[in-house]
Parts: sequence; structure tokens; C-alpha cells
Amino acid sequence: MDHSSLATLDRDLRTSRRSFLIGAAVFGSCLVVGFSAEAEVSQVAAKPGDNPFVGYVQIAPDDSVTIYSSQMDMGQGIYHGIATLVQEELDADWSKISVVGGFGNVALYGNLLLGGVVQMTGGSSGTASSWLRYRQAGATARAMLIAAAAESWSVPAGEIKTENGFVSHPSGKSARYGALAARAASGQVPGKVGLKEPKDWKYIGNQTLPRYDSRPKSEGRQQYTIDLHERGMLTAVMIHPPLFGATLRSFEASKAKAMKGVVDVVATPRGVAVVATGMWEAIKAREVVTVEWDDEKAEKRSSSEIADEYRAAADKHGEVVASNVGDVDTAFANAPKLIEARYEFPYLAHASLEPTNAAARMNPDGTLEVWGGHQMPDLYQTVAAKVAGITPDKVILRVMKTGGGFGRRASVDSDVIVEAVATAKAIGWKAPVKVQWTREDDMRAGRYRPAFMHKMRAALDGSGNLLALRDTLVGQSISRGTVMEAALIKNGVDLLSVEGMANQPYAIPNVRVELTTTNSPVPVLWWRAVGSTHTAYALEAFMDEIAHAAGKDPVEFRLALLKDKPRHAAVLRLAAEKAGWGTPAPAGRFRGVAVAESFHSYVAQVAEISVNKSGLPRVHRVVCAIDCGVAVNPDQVRAQMEGGIGFGLGAILKSRITLDKGRIVEGNFDGYDVLRINEMPSVEVHIVKSSAPPTGVGEPGVPPIGPAVANAMFNATGKRIRILPFGDSEKS
Repeated sequence: MDHSSLATLDRDLRTSRRSFLIGAAVFGSCLVVGFSAEAEVSQVAAKPGDNPFVGYVQIAPDDSVTIYSSQMDMGQGIYHGIATLVQEELDADWSKISVVGGFGNVALYGNLLLGGVVQMTGGSSGTASSWLRYRQAGATARAMLIAAAAESWSVPAGEIKTENGFVSHPSGKSARYGALAARAASGQVPGKVGLKEPKDWKYIGNQTLPRYDSRPKSEGRQQYTIDLHERGMLTAVMIHPPLFGATLRSFEASKAKAMKGVVDVVATPRGVAVVATGMWEAIKAREVVTVEWDDEKAEKRSSSEIADEYRAAADKHGEVVASNVGDVDTAFANAPKLIEARYEFPYLAHASLEPTNAAARMNPDGTLEVWGGHQMPDLYQTVAAKVAGITPDKVILRVMKTGGGFGRRASVDSDVIVEAVATAKAIGWKAPVKVQWTREDDMRAGRYRPAFMHKMRAALDGSGNLLALRDTLVGQSISRGTVMEAALIKNGVDLLSVEGMANQPYAIPNVRVELTTTNSPVPVLWWRAVGSTHTAYALEAFMDEIAHAAGKDPVEFRLALLKDKPRHAAVLRLAAEKAGWGTPAPAGRFRGVAVAESFHSYVAQVAEISVNKSGLPRVHRVVCAIDCGVAVNPDQVRAQMEGGIGFGLGAILKSRITLDKGRIVEGNFDGYDVLRINEMPSVEVHIVKSSAPPTGVGEPGVPPIGPAVANAMFNATGKRIRILPFGDSEKS
């Protein structure tokens, strides 16, 4: 979710007037440090020991440093980034740092870019939300350790230095952090601690800092939910309705219950769960369960029918206006040249490497443990408690790292959490239960990037100047009917549907963006880069069409319209320069360019392609420039740009979810194709040096790659790609 869309919740750190309360506590002989927004101090102070995650930093007697992250790690490296922020101020032993997921205290872990009112990982907001508070926590812990040493040694605190987990004094005295932790925790908490100046940074911006979690991942020791094997744990697989919107009438499971290893077959609010001692036993038993569904309100249309309805809607004016500048109608009526194009985007699956899962166990003390990729902990804690019939404070979330998310782990209906808790409850809490979806479950019963249609029109004067732009969008709302609706739907406009288009950056005198929101039981959800995955493609592909019609160079044409957008223009110039724009491409290769802002980061990409015998592109090289403010971990920024480019390439070239009379056709990677490693281009990432606060990098690499390749395809073939994926466009 793009936090720029959350107009009513946004509390951008660059203009924040929040002050912070630093707090410390002793747990055993550990120093625990945290803080909260001043307005929420009473909530923290009232119940300081309610759950173990009351702070950000814990220093133990053995010198180990545990950081409690407000953000969950799904491969984007946010644990590493938060560890870097703490370490910059703390000066601990980097090899002894670990990061775990915090939960259960919105005052501590609320996402500051979402107003601090909800704990959520999303919108590429993790680093920006963490930028001040985790540095402050590290600096406070360091100051308290120094104060403890100064008191113990009877020396001025200003004479004490810290390095690599030690405090030292010129007299020769030194001590480990762990040895001072308990004493430090009992000392006075400093009211205000200064942070290092950028010139003194040792870890932030370090080009070679190794990820703290590289070793366990490379050695196969990193535990994901799919690896979870608690004592006595059972495995459940789900039977979901074959049509979206259908509900359970009845089921017959006597044959399944008679099979070896099967423990039970139970109804849940989302279908039927087959519970067994192992995954294979559960899958085989599922095959013999018969289920009757009520599909009266189910989606029964095919993709072709939905597309026809979208086209018809796009040919009309939109139901609501999302943006209106100038007088579009007059500009179109008087313009000597008009251009039109329609762009079509399919449903897309998240297709994470680790399919959807969660596990639940009721403990003898009445607490409920729930394991999973908890991207929205507050919501999941509340929902789990409701399903179990207990209060939220009795729910302990085990925040697991996940094998990819791309938005899928932030399901507003808490789908797999409900399934895990409901299944464990249905069998009488006799054992912990892990609900594990198969790949086919993930593809056919998951959540999808909405299908969208864009009808674009442009008006040019006789000199090729762009006078007016109109876009009519048609597609489903991600926010409608969810807890996000009040914040994200304004005057009938889902901000996620039009982000990247309603706030398009070009200096065009007349612009109107219209939206028609459609209804369907097909469940939709944010997908990596959300609305910008289709708006950036439509805008940047169409801008290329306009530049060509005007007889102007695509880069120069854009730069002229970005005169008031220096950060957009800077990344566009940088990418073009590094790609050799304006010089001949290698023989048989062709270039295309695109620029997009998402999550307050600015990314431009130049794609260099050739065309195979089937008329499809082979992308050889991508030059990417990004301005994301301070690059906390430059290598991680590069990794996210590379990953975003690969993710986006697979989607625009090959991926689609197809409905056949309401049923999803694709079930695995043989049907839902993604980019393969041998198809990954060479990627060069150039990071703009900046002193601005950090912004997002997890998603902004995705939006520009599609239009950059499409524009290169036009230069290679003279054909515009307006129906995605590219293979479908070739058939159209």
C-alpha cells in the first residue's frame, strides 16, 4: 500500500512534531530500551510488563543484542535495515545482533507513516517509519551503558568511548556491554540523546556491510512457517470453494476419516479443513471428501466476459472524478491532433515462494500462540482472539520470516489466521495445528492484483505540445468493504486504484482522471507496488506514444514536462546517461525508457532488448536510477531494485490469472509463468546521493520496468503493447 495514498493517516517523519519518551526496564539482568509517541505514554506506562516485547533493544549479560522489529521481514531485508539503524548509534558487536518481530503494543510498534495507529508492514514504509526511533533507541542504550560505566569507574562520561560492544576509558578500564546491562537498566533514563552526524556514520550507507542474517539463510538454518514442527503438531489442508463467493452447504468425510493418519475433517468459516499427522496424509484424504457448495452469489463469468464489460465501461465517462485540472473538454474540442489508446491488465497472483500458511496452539495457561507471516499483527491478534473466544492480550504472535509476501501476508480478512485458529479450536485444541496451503490453493483460492482497464486520450497542438490528458480507469477496489475503506476511499475514489495517475508528475495544463469501480466476488489485494503496477504502465507507455506522435525524443519530451519535478528529472537523466541514451544501441538491440514515483521514491529505468522469432522481447540489460533519500543499506537497495525488476518483468511478459466460468485456470507455475533465472537481464543500479530522509525501496523498482520494455518493443517492431501480458498482446 502506497503511504502517499493515506492522506488522512500520513504522518511523514520529515514534518513530524512528535516528541518521544525513552523508557528502560530490567528483565532479569537485561537492559531493555524503547520509546513511544508522547501522546501514548500513558498506554505504555500503565502496563509496562504485559508482554515481553516492551522495547526495541535488549542487551543480555552474554553481550547478545536482540532488536524487536516493528516491521516483519518477508525477504525485503527490513530486519537488516533496522539492525543497521540501531547499530549505528549503539556500537555493539555486529556478530551478536539478532532481530525478532515485536507485536501487541501499537504505541511502540505503530507504523509512523500510517499515523502510528496501526502496526503494519507495507507501502515500502519500513525504513522511513524506523528511521528516527530505532536510532534513538540505540543511542539511548549506548548513553545508559556509558553512564553506568562512568558511575562505576568514577570518571566523566564524556571521557568514555564505545566500540564493538565495549566501553573503555583512557585509564585502561573497559567493560563489555553485557556486564553493564543490569546496572545501566537501573540508572536514570536520559531525556534527550543526540544522534550521530552523517559525516560520522559507520554503518548507515556502508557499501559492504554484510547482512546480519546471511549465515543462517545460506546454511539453511533460517526457519519459516513452512518449516515449523512443534511437538505433536498436526497438519491441515483446506478445501476452498471452487467459485469465489460460494459458501459451504455440507460435506461428507467418512472415507477420509478412515484413512491412515487422518485425525479429523472439520468445517471452518472459510471452507473445510482436513487434519492429519502429515501433509501427504492430509492431501490424499482431501481427495475423497465430497462437498456441496451454495454458489448462488458466486462469480461465474470468464475473463473474456469481464474484459468485454470493462471495455464497455471504459468507453463511457467514469463514475467518479479522481483528478481534474484545467478544462479537458475544451482542450479536446479545439485540439488539431488527438491520440487514443486502451491498456488492459489481467488479475495477477502473488506467487510467493512459500505458499500461504499459519499455525495455532492453545497453551495450558489459556494463551493462544499463532505462528505466521504477520504483516498486520494488530488485526491478526484481534481476529485470532475473536475466533478463539478469548481476549487479544491472551494471543501471542510468533512473527516468522516468510519466503516472500508482495502484499499477500497483509490480508485484511486474516484468511489463513482464521483457518489455523478455527481448525485448532474445532478439534478441541487437542494439538497444535499448522494450516499449509498447496501451490494450487495459493493460485486458486488466494488474493489477486485487480484486473484493470485504462482508456487514455491526449490532445496536442500543431507544434506537438501536450495540451490535455484524460484517463478513464475501470477495475475493482481493494479497499471497499474492508477496515481500510474509511481511510482509503474518498468521494467514491479508492486512492489505491488511481495512485500514480491522479498524482501524475507531468506539467500538463488540462488533466482529468476518472474511475469506474466494478464489483466481483473475486478477492483482490495489494500486490507489489499496488496501483502503480498498472497506472505507471498506462501513463509511461502512453507518454511514449505522445512523444512519438509529437516527433520528439522520449527522454527530452519527458524532461520538458518535468521542469517542476527535480527528483523525477534527476533519476531520468541519470538512467539515460548511464544507459547511453542518444547513442546507437548494440546491433539488434533497442532501448525504451520510463520513470515513476511510488512510495515517495523516484525510479527511472532504461531497458535494452532484442526480439525473438516469436515476436517477444528478450531483455538483456536494465539501467536503473533511484532516489530513495538516504540509502541506509546501499547493497540492499540494489537488491530490491533487481528483485523488483525481475518480479515486474515476469508479470508483464508472462503472468496472468484467468477465469473460466468463474474458476481459476492456473494452478501452478506450469500455467502461471514467472521470470526464470536464465531470463533475468543484467541490471545496473545507480543510487542518487541524498541527505533526505529514507523512503521506500521494496516496491518502487516494479512500476517502470513494464513500460520501459514496452517502449523498447515499439522501437524494435513499431508495435505498441497494450494488452498484458506481452504474449496475450501478440495473440490479440
